Amino acid sequence: QVSLVESGGGSVQAGGSLTLSCQVSGYAYNSGCIAWFRQAPGKEREGVAGLDNDGSARYSKNVEGRFTITRHSAKISPYGQTVYLQMNRVEPEDSAMYYCAADTLECRYGLGADRFAHWGQGTQVTVSG
Repeated sequence: QVSLVESGGGSVQAGGSLTLSCQVSGYAYNSGCIAWFRQAPGKEREGVAGLDNDGSARYSKNVEGRFTITRHSAKISPYGQTVYLQMNRVEPEDSAMYYCAADTLECRYGLGADRFAHWGQGTQVTVSG
């Protein structure tokens, strides 16, 4: 059973940095996408960054150049992996609940929330200033 657990959220001043972590277990597909989404009150869930098994990363235009998605281990392991979202030069508009998600289709198929099968519970990020 796939499990995703996010951590690292909190409050940060505008212009600062924050790193989110997603501990993934039970996921060992040969292809697929691990992605970060966010959802602010009253808004749709938005895909911000995705990472394929080969290390290819995709970003939404809102965060490209400021956010970086990485994986702790070079290879996918059924024993678990950790995927990070490094958030730099954060803005008040980045405030949202951030979710980690996984799907067997690669990220090049898009970061639409509807097609992701597995989700974590989310971690809140609040940017002030």
